[in-house]
Amino acid sequence: MDQLKAMRVFARVIDEGGFAAAARAMDLAPAVVTRLIAELEAHLGARLLNRTTRRIGLTEVGEAFLERARRILGEVEEAEALAGAATSEPRGHLRVLVPPALAVHQLAKHLPRFHRQYPQVTIELHSPGPVETMDDSFDLTLLHSRKPLDGDFVARRLARTEVILCAAPEYLEKRGRPQHPNDLQQHDTLLPPISELQRGITFHTGDWGDDEPAGEAVTLVPRRPVLSTSHTDTMYAAALHGLGISGLPSFLIEDALLEHALERVLPEWRLFSMTLWATLPTRKHLPARTRAFLDFLLTIFGGEDRDPWLAAAGCETKRSDCAMRQAGAQTAIAS
Repeated sequence: MDQLKAMRVFARVIDEGGFAAAARAMDLAPAVVTRLIAELEAHLGARLLNRTTRRIGLTEVGEAFLERARRILGEVEEAEALAGAATSEPRGHLRVLVPPALAVHQLAKHLPRFHRQYPQVTIELHSPGPVETMDDSFDLTLLHSRKPLDGDFVARRLARTEVILCAAPEYLEKRGRPQHPNDLQQHDTLLPPISELQRGITFHTGDWGDDEPAGEAVTLVPRRPVLSTSHTDTMYAAALHGLGISGLPSFLIEDALLEHALERVLPEWRLFSMTLWATLPTRKHLPARTRAFLDFLLTIFGGEDRDPWLAAAGCETKRSDCAMRQAGAQTAIAS
């Protein structure tokens, strides 16, 4: 029995949630996966998995073994990376965990460029839902957070993204452009479920300070929105089609702002921002493919505490001429 291979298969069965899914992910026959797990359990003299017709689960021994197996596999990868550090071209398979909106609206459009630069690297993206912390079963975990990260892992800032108000120009031409947050009470809005906004929405003017934004602050308790959803892409699509004013992160609406399909609302007022992070397990030696992808992300997003997407759209909050720029663009399009 190839014990390392069996350990890799065992870890993949847990990651994928089943034997068949692990077989597909590793390009193995299902019978091979089943045999390797059985041989591993026989070698250890212990059952690692509880199997039912609907699901699999770890036994107590299996849970403890998985933790140590991941550690061993990580050390093996480090040794391989160290030995292959002198190779001129990164290669191999890279597993990345990423929030769905970030995968769809940012990574997807940049991956062709990465593939041209590193054709020997294949990428497996997992986007099951919100990502709150680093997952050491992946080579890289991308996430965004309003608070500083805490944990035993490496985190590199990729960029800052602001959540801003936006709406389709057609909606604003019909209903008017709000000049103050209080004007929003007269508009149709698209918001997360009201239960998430019980304390209201706070707007600030001025640049971000070390602690709190300077300038005027206004807190509104929104009236019932015309659409309430936690699914950001649904909210984005509804805003594009003119349903109302929505609050969305800049990385998601970059293309819509550049194409003037969406217009920033109340451009001199801030809501809040989040930091976009690339995180990875603490390791002395990164595989060349992981280092290449991390460096690529830092290059395309900037790696600074600023919002590159609002800057690209000429719509950073601190710039008082943002509204004039977008109004001028709309005038140019109309003419």
